[in-house]
Amino acid sequence: MPLILYVLFVVSLLPILLAWVGALYRVRQCGRLDNHHPRAQQARLTGVGARVNAAQANAWESLAAFAAVCVIAVGSGLDLADLDGAAWLFLACRLLHPLLYAANLAWWRSGVYAAGMAACLYIVWRAASQGASNAIV
Repeated sequence: MPLILYVLFVVSLLPILLAWVGALYRVRQCGRLDNHHPRAQQARLTGVGARVNAAQANAWESLAAFAAVCVIAVGSGLDLADLDGAAWLFLACRLLHPLLYAANLAWWRSGVYAAGMAACLYIVWRAASQGASNAIV
């Protein structure tokens, strides 16, 4: 199976992992886990807990973008092994992003996010180039 699809699987687990970390901060800051009103409890988080919650939301958003990119790549007929470097870059960025978010390193976090999105754009560009070359032939 192509590496890009393994990366898709790993990044699909990140929001869930971050939800668990966020739950630990909800207990730490609020005294208990409120499973009846979890969103209201999350809204009361401050500091690292609030940043972990925001990182989880961003992980969901990035997952949606990367899933769409994977569909485009597969549909283009491009040799997916050619995208391994971009897939590794995206994965590294997604693993670093929540750590930088929690550490409140905003500029670094934004740079890492931008690098991950650049990897996505590169994949789409390669897929579009493949589609254009197929159309000409």
